[in-house]
Amino acid sequence: MRGCTCAWGPTWWGAGQRGRTALRVRAAHVPTATGEPGGAGGGGGGATLSVTGRPVPLGALEEGRRGRAPREVRGPVREGRGVLRIRKASAADQGSFTCVAENRMGKAEASATLTVRAAPQFVVRPRDQIVALGRSATFPCETKGNPQPAVFWQREGSQDLLFPSMPQQPAGRLWVSPGGNLTIAEVQRSDGGFYICQALTVAGSIQAKALLEVTDALTDRPPPIIRQGPANQTVGLEGVAVLRCQASGEPPPTITWQKDGVGLLGTDPRMTLLEPGSLQIHNTRLSDCGMYTCVASSSSGETSWSAYLEVRETAVVTDSTNQDSENLPAPPSDLQVTDVTKSSISLSWQPGPEGHSPVSGYVIEAFSQLVSNSWQTVADHVKDTRYTVTGLRPNTIYLFIVRAVNAQGLGDPSGMSEPVRTQDISPPAPGVDHHHVQKELSDVIVRLHNPAVLSPTSIQVTWTVDHQSQFIQGYRVEYRQTSGLPSPGSWETEDLRLPSERSIVLSGLKKGVVYEIKARPYFNEFQGVDSESLTARTTEDAPSAPPQQITVVTVGNHNSTSISVSWDPLPPDQQNGIIQEYRIWCLANESRFHVNRTVDAAIRSVLVGGLRGGVQYRVEVAATTSAGVGVRSQALPITVGTELPDEMTDSSSSLSDVLRQPAFIAGLGGACWIILMGFSAWLYWRRKKRKGLSNYAVTFQRGDRALLGNGRPGLLKSGDPRLPWLGDSWPSTSLPVNSSSRGAKGGANFGRGETCCPLGTGRRRAPCCRTGPSTAA
Repeated sequence: MRGCTCAWGPTWWGAGQRGRTALRVRAAHVPTATGEPGGAGGGGGGATLSVTGRPVPLGALEEGRRGRAPREVRGPVREGRGVLRIRKASAADQGSFTCVAENRMGKAEASATLTVRAAPQFVVRPRDQIVALGRSATFPCETKGNPQPAVFWQREGSQDLLFPSMPQQPAGRLWVSPGGNLTIAEVQRSDGGFYICQALTVAGSIQAKALLEVTDALTDRPPPIIRQGPANQTVGLEGVAVLRCQASGEPPPTITWQKDGVGLLGTDPRMTLLEPGSLQIHNTRLSDCGMYTCVASSSSGETSWSAYLEVRETAVVTDSTNQDSENLPAPPSDLQVTDVTKSSISLSWQPGPEGHSPVSGYVIEAFSQLVSNSWQTVADHVKDTRYTVTGLRPNTIYLFIVRAVNAQGLGDPSGMSEPVRTQDISPPAPGVDHHHVQKELSDVIVRLHNPAVLSPTSIQVTWTVDHQSQFIQGYRVEYRQTSGLPSPGSWETEDLRLPSERSIVLSGLKKGVVYEIKARPYFNEFQGVDSESLTARTTEDAPSAPPQQITVVTVGNHNSTSISVSWDPLPPDQQNGIIQEYRIWCLANESRFHVNRTVDAAIRSVLVGGLRGGVQYRVEVAATTSAGVGVRSQALPITVGTELPDEMTDSSSSLSDVLRQPAFIAGLGGACWIILMGFSAWLYWRRKKRKGLSNYAVTFQRGDRALLGNGRPGLLKSGDPRLPWLGDSWPSTSLPVNSSSRGAKGGANFGRGETCCPLGTGRRRAPCCRTGPSTAA
């Protein structure tokens, strides 16, 4: 349908002229719209949509893609007469576009479809695999593109292609899954080499290759894994401590225990090894405090786990043996390697079911035969289930395990990851084969000498080299602290850039600390084999800080003269060696009132008695090592008891001073000796006199002849019944006397130590010796 549009207007003429009116006529028609399907690659392009009509129609460009309602396209560029052009088209721009044109004469529509062809891309690239003989290897290869790429595999140097659509042969060991993953079953040594994954579409093609290494399962076994290790704990005196240790591995590991680096079992009957490897200590003592290490070892290597045991006289006991293993977090699962570079490996895993306490983080451990013979912690406090481990060696095989951590402790480890090798580095120079460089460095053997300790903070390391190589650019010395920490510290490095030198001095070390040291050659980013590790302890120094949290309190009633002093150990980095004892000073204003104590390093409190009442003391504490006494703590004042009167204090102090004089002590000892010697001499004289008198009997003469026996004058009859007190054992010997009773001379006879007076002359007896009733003559 067509129409016309008329336009008119007046025309002005000059005077005397006749005017005319001009008429312009325009034809109008219904608008038309045309569209052409278009295709575009990743670089740009578009579908052409155009409109025409008179008058010029008002147009709107809409899209309706993937079943969605049409909407106005945002951001298109309009060029010329209703032409739509999309620059830098992407897969998101693919769809059907509709052009709508309208004027007063009518409305028209036209549609066109835009197809965007996307070049293939890798979603998951294949990575190198290290597989033991007889096992299976799987190389993932996931791609995307438009259209969906066709994926196939090829072994480098072979013309055979493997497609997902190919049926698996009954005896075939290689096949490709519908998703594009290559699987090799029952790997043989001849299967080693590079495998190439290729993806192809009309928009382009890509390829990636991965290396399959076949190893001997017996020689590439990892070291044992300690599933549950000991935890720090505090027990009371005469209690029971149990330090857990459970390990697994192939072959089964042997578990041994060390305390502060010294073997334990067999040295103390109080210590026993429980199944499957825990250490039990009965009747705990203060001397049992220390760092205990569980060592799981086998022919494939060894792994250790340490914890500190503290024994206190009175303390809040924290016993880790009461922890229920069900409260520990479950091990993570599905540990995967997602990306590999020259010095990093990216990991991902799935969390295990949570126990009674939520997971607070993860710990990642790694093992490599070229780095160490045990598992090493490479990351902790990891919050996410993805992590990239950095600082790894190029062209080195690694294994990984992951543990979950919650408020109860460290859970069991996940399953081991598949062995993964970091990428190789580029050739060091044009024309130099990096494989040749790595092989030559691997043949170099570095032999360390015993490190020489130069000072408390420096150690000299020297070595010799076997099988010298032209590619040695220098030597890298690594060292780490192995004492004073729950587990060995991280490795630190020092590079010696002169290949002709064989010695380096490690400075800035901690005092009194054991260091593990090793060395290896390097060339740019290439690394040789580590030497055997050796240890050295820096010399000790006096502690550079006092003990911490010192408290001083009075013990007993208000008249007590005893105090209790307690403290905490000083920080480990300021101990400067092994603490051997603690010294406590109680200082008064006068030196005669000072009281000092010394206790063992395991003791954290002491009772100090014998202080002077009413005297103010200043209490100080310090730690000592073999190098001397460390820094004293700040003096804490305290006054005990009641003050004594000055007179009593002066007199008692004066007497105490006199009694302590060496001259007084020597004089008192001499006087005691003289008295003892005099008393001994008197006893000797008395005994000798009694012995001399015992050989004689008393003789005297009476008128009564009955007293005379056997016609022998003066001899008493010992058998006379009238003399019952005379024993038969008396000697029969008698001295001769005068038979005349009147003419007897004064004489003396002795018997049994008794002395009788001489007989009187005449009729009267001597009064001092009576044998019976007195009678008149």
